Amino acid sequence: MGVAYLCFYGELNDFLPRHKRQVSINYTFTERGSIKDVIESLGVPHPEVYSIEVNSIFVDFTYIIQDGDNINVYPISSCARIKPNLCIQPQTNNIQSFVLDIHLGKLATSLRLLGFDTLYRNDYSDPELARVSSSENRILLTRDKGLLMRSIVSYGYYVRQTDPQKQIIEVMYRFNLFEYAAPFRRCLRCNGILNSVAKEVILTQIPESVKNLNHEFHRCQSCNQIYWKGSHYNKLQNVISNILNNV
Repeated sequence: MGVAYLCFYGELNDFLPRHKRQVSINYTFTERGSIKDVIESLGVPHPEVYSIEVNSIFVDFTYIIQDGDNINVYPISSCARIKPNLCIQPQTNNIQSFVLDIHLGKLATSLRLLGFDTLYRNDYSDPELARVSSSENRILLTRDKGLLMRSIVSYGYYVRQTDPQKQIIEVMYRFNLFEYAAPFRRCLRCNGILNSVAKEVILTQIPESVKNLNHEFHRCQSCNQIYWKGSHYNKLQNVISNILNNV
């Protein structure tokens, strides 16, 4: 039987029982396995791990645990003091596309409102979510840590907040999205791109009251949903301002 000693830092402690947070954890084992499997057996999904240090040497997920190992596991918030080449995660700097699980419908709407490519369906199965994230290089946002532990998931994040208004701020900060926001660019219904359309083209598709009061229209190129600056527009503007002013 072997024993290894693990310490998790920062927000990785969110996944641990209270008595195991911010302390060295004694991990006993009879068979040696990969450090990735050990970390996830303790409840921490691999996409949340930024880097791993074993006996003062940085390793990747394939490292096989040894008796007596002293292991430090670091989150993304440690990136400022750990060299980028020691990061074991694929970089997400150029990724602003997402797929969300069933629990995050309101967050999906907020991301689309801000112009981010966001897939969401309330009937996605866990295998589908993992597959879409992997095959399309989308960041998987979820409230299910078990979903993040699926081996094919490379880009993923566990959303801590339960309030949708706080969730969008959390995600914007986590992925540094503020400078990339492009409000009113995407369809809130289906995620398609909105294009400007002449009123004459859609006269038969809009209410009479709208025809007289509005002259600027946009149509989704995917589902043909039509948008105009109705009574809800100012409310949406306020929502957007409240989010972007958090930077």
